Amino acid sequence: MILTYILILSALIHFYWALDGKFGLDYALPTDEKGNRLLNPSGFMTYVVGFILLGFAYVAYRLHIGDESTVIVYAGYGVSLLFFLRTVGDFNLVGLFKKVKNTEFAKYDTWVYIPLFLFISMKFFFVLMN
Repeated sequence: MILTYILILSALIHFYWALDGKFGLDYALPTDEKGNRLLNPSGFMTYVVGFILLGFAYVAYRLHIGDESTVIVYAGYGVSLLFFLRTVGDFNLVGLFKKVKNTEFAKYDTWVYIPLFLFISMKFFFVLMN
């Protein structure tokens, strides 16, 4: 259930940002060394991400209650892979092998996002293995 709660909370945070909330946003989007945001998603796209996270929460919940249907199992592996790839990163701005390491976002990526995404990825994987 922890996965479900984490993903619902993440979706709610994205909905808050989509409604023009500002708290935490500066630490959630990659920046260059000068502090310029490299991503400026629209409110609509932020809503889309929120709904995708709710979909991931639904998959986590279905796995928790023992749903072994093909669609849910493949979706679970897909979510696990997606979060693992985000953990590894793009070899430039995000992930374990990022080059830009001195920004506020990079610090949060190292100490918050990478461990969180690795946890989500591994938890999905281990739930599917049992």
